[in-house]
Amino acid sequence: MIDADFISDRIAQLRMEKGFSARDMSLSLGQSQSYINNIENKKALPSMQMFLYICEFLDVEPKDFFEETVESPGKFNEAVTAFKSLSPKQLELLTALAKEMK
Repeated sequence: MIDADFISDRIAQLRMEKGFSARDMSLSLGQSQSYINNIENKKALPSMQMFLYICEFLDVEPKDFFEETVESPGKFNEAVTAFKSLSPKQLELLTALAKEMK
């Protein structure tokens, strides 16, 4: 079950993955410098509209934000987009490689 802690922790994880400070992300979203810090410290939750802006900022689809089994949804989606142009043989080779890497 997803709870408020998941949302706070996921925002922190994805923000750090992108290499932004909480302050810079807050200001980029047009909020006070402590906005993201308050969310990550579980003092507040974003509104639905701000959640959508946060997802856009982090280059993550809202549905992927909640996908707990994908650690880096932005990178995962980037890979899927790249895979769409591959031939069946190339996809087969990549699948075999991914299975070996587990």
